[in-house]
Amino acid sequence: MFCKFKMKDTNEGKGAGMIRKAQEKDESAILQLLCELEETQFSKERFHELYLYDLKDERHACFVYEENDQISGMIHLQRLHPWHHHNEVMEIMELIVDQDARSSGIGHQLFTYAQQYAKEKGCEQIELATNQRRKRAHAFYERQGMLQSHYSYTKKL
Repeated sequence: MFCKFKMKDTNEGKGAGMIRKAQEKDESAILQLLCELEETQFSKERFHELYLYDLKDERHACFVYEENDQISGMIHLQRLHPWHHHNEVMEIMELIVDQDARSSGIGHQLFTYAQQYAKEKGCEQIELATNQRRKRAHAFYERQGMLQSHYSYTKKL
């Protein structure tokens, strides 16, 4: 079974942070990270519904990076079984680090944790889509060893 572990924070003198499974009590901190990333305000009521649903759904997993009772990063994963793969695939739905904590190693720790989790769940690969304007995110994912191998298309309905 996958369990939480403590990792040393890369920020000297700030102590150790911990990655753990997200809980109901983390909802507002995660919503705040999402709003910061998307530079918008989301409906608290709708997010509440989605968050509680996904916490109970075995195909979803959400982990947070916590230090000194503060959430400064999160990763939301979804296990998929596309027909064109022989095994399941883990998709990163969101990976967000608080603006003030970026470039501190938290994103790398969350990504590494997600990779291990995906392997333990029997996934053959990890994948994601990211907005074209997020150039720093693209560079981050490439540093993690990811390759840009697909195009992603969207259409507003």
